[in-house]
Amino acid sequence: MVSHIFTVAFEGTEARRIDVQVQVSKRGSGFSIVGLPNKSVSESHDRIWSAFSSMGLSLPYNRTVVNLAPADIPKEGAHYDLPIALGLMSCMGIIADDVGPDWVAIGELALDGTISKVPGALPAAMRANADGLGLICPEHNGPEAAWAGDLPILAPNNLIQIVNHFKGTQLLSPPRPGEIQDEAISLDLRDVRGQETAKRALEVAAAGGHNMLMIGPPGSGKSMLAARLPGLLPPLSARELLDVSMVQSVAGLLERGQLSRRRTFRAPHHSASMAAMVGGGVKAKPGEASLAHHGVLFLDELPEFSPQVLDSLRQPLENSEITVARVNAHVTYPANFQLIAAMNPCRCGTAGADGISCRRGERCAVDYQARISGPFMDRIDIQIDVPSVTPADLALPPAREGSKEVSARVAQARAVQLERNGGVTNAALPSSRLDHVAEPDRDGQKLLIRAAESLGLTARGYHRVLRLALTLADLSGEAGIQRLHIAEALSLRRACKGLSRPPAHKTANRQTGVNPAVRPGSTSS
Repeated sequence: MVSHIFTVAFEGTEARRIDVQVQVSKRGSGFSIVGLPNKSVSESHDRIWSAFSSMGLSLPYNRTVVNLAPADIPKEGAHYDLPIALGLMSCMGIIADDVGPDWVAIGELALDGTISKVPGALPAAMRANADGLGLICPEHNGPEAAWAGDLPILAPNNLIQIVNHFKGTQLLSPPRPGEIQDEAISLDLRDVRGQETAKRALEVAAAGGHNMLMIGPPGSGKSMLAARLPGLLPPLSARELLDVSMVQSVAGLLERGQLSRRRTFRAPHHSASMAAMVGGGVKAKPGEASLAHHGVLFLDELPEFSPQVLDSLRQPLENSEITVARVNAHVTYPANFQLIAAMNPCRCGTAGADGISCRRGERCAVDYQARISGPFMDRIDIQIDVPSVTPADLALPPAREGSKEVSARVAQARAVQLERNGGVTNAALPSSRLDHVAEPDRDGQKLLIRAAESLGLTARGYHRVLRLALTLADLSGEAGIQRLHIAEALSLRRACKGLSRPPAHKTANRQTGVNPAVRPGSTSS
């Protein structure tokens, strides 16, 4: 006799249906699992044996074969315990033979028969719903799976409950979806004293979804500014919320199905490996870049990261996805994140500070910044210096504008560009469409051409200046790009030197709130 029940195998954030076939033969003895199972799947025999023993059952002494089809797909994870156990119960006559083919089951068994939570309940429920099947999952995963739509869901706490439900002696109520949390702004931009130029750059980055690099001495407020970016971004849309939740579900980060419309903020340590950053490893999991999907990835102390790790982000910065090549398969994770990075001007951190010279000379800053490759830097739209904060800055009263006021302007600018660009921000606008929506006026075009020649901008850099200028035009409410927008975009994208002492006008401007953009007629950057 062969029993059938379905489960899933995860390929990135997608769930692929797996047919769990269980056969108990009258000839021979033993228990085997075939179909490319890994160690955690093979060990399910011992967990099922203990769980059955706690219920007063014993596994069949006859030859038992479990086939996970298709057999050429690698099977990983402990969520195969529950479907294998249900298939065995069907063969033993404990539950009806025709129950299994109507359900997708996931769950890890504890030794006492309790069904423990597993990652990936939401993608599994989406797969079951698409195939017209129901889902059996752990009680803890029920509120998460309920977000998949109108499908039958059983969320038992243990094996006895699911057996009693199929026998009709106990009714399992369908779980309700978890709550959607709309978190209030906790970190306000008003807390940052001075640094008006950096605040302006942060507003532009939020409005257009641009990547940003801040270079400045320790204590200048780079991390404070980065941490306040999620408070400036608009809440996740319904589609974005689903995409983010799928990634978090596979990573096992959804607790009781609680979703949040607040954009994620991931800040990995600079010792993170390549697998931790982009995903992969022995058991493929989403990395920090994917966990920051539709959110912010903050890399503090940028040159301290391994150069190989930083260069691995070049593909997702362009394509918004990460493909992890493995021996048996290729796994693709979404990675549409906004990169915010911060670094000291040199290893000592003092190069360019007021009245302080680096102990190792200019070579210290040159060598330190050379750890970041040119192609990686070319993908960062905004590159600004963040000078040190003076005691006069700290004595200033709180700024009149905080995150609430800035986020309102950001939301208005984003609404304009999403309607014009077909649902994407200016930073994600394809180069083929820039000619139609980002054509500067005559004076702005002349300034951009002269600046591109004098600064040696690449084609990518040229287009990124146009995208920045388009965002500045959206923030100012202008229908087209003018010379002033090109000038400010060039000032925001200038290569950060961080070696010389900040000019006097910079220190004054950061207190008065005047943006030190390149004046019309100037090509300096």
